[in-house]
Amino acid sequence: METAAETIGLERYEIGPKIRRLRKSKELSLVRLGDHTGMSAGLLSKIETGQLVPTLPTLMRIATVFGVGLDHFFEDEAKRPKATVVRRADRLRLPNRTDGAAPTYWFESLDFSVTDRRMDAYLATFEPGAEPTSLHRHTGSEFIYVVRGTLQLSFENETVDLHEGDSTYFNPGFPHSYSQKGKQPCRAVVVVSGTS
Repeated sequence: METAAETIGLERYEIGPKIRRLRKSKELSLVRLGDHTGMSAGLLSKIETGQLVPTLPTLMRIATVFGVGLDHFFEDEAKRPKATVVRRADRLRLPNRTDGAAPTYWFESLDFSVTDRRMDAYLATFEPGAEPTSLHRHTGSEFIYVVRGTLQLSFENETVDLHEGDSTYFNPGFPHSYSQKGKQPCRAVVVVSGTS
């Protein structure tokens, strides 16, 4: 539990307002952010308004949703660099599922340290034998480039096989899913823009 002095010391970082700006930039409601973090909308509201200071694990969960590092909440926004580089060794490899079930793929955010991005870029790895993702849809646009292996992109009534070097650009508002085909893992760069 924080003392009053510790809480006052943290106010200068404006953690709550930074979370709110990130959430608004992604056009996420508090409820939707809660779905992604496992936290209630009420708790998130208290954090955003400064009524509650988040613990580091809580802040890390929020940071992961937005693809930013913890340093985003503690740095001076005016001193941000003109270009951000994400080094290979700095990327985190995370499963697409957090409910304890076997992941259908693993992803690495290629732009996690950029807080004002207009798109999200991932390197996704689909292992042989993994279950296909469930049909899902979202706003915006989606682009996939297959680096290695074969990725099957399925819509409700159509299936497209993407081989090494193939790419696709599509409207993700149509329900779609992904699955790996063949004996070797599939690696693909996935770029999504305009999600909410």
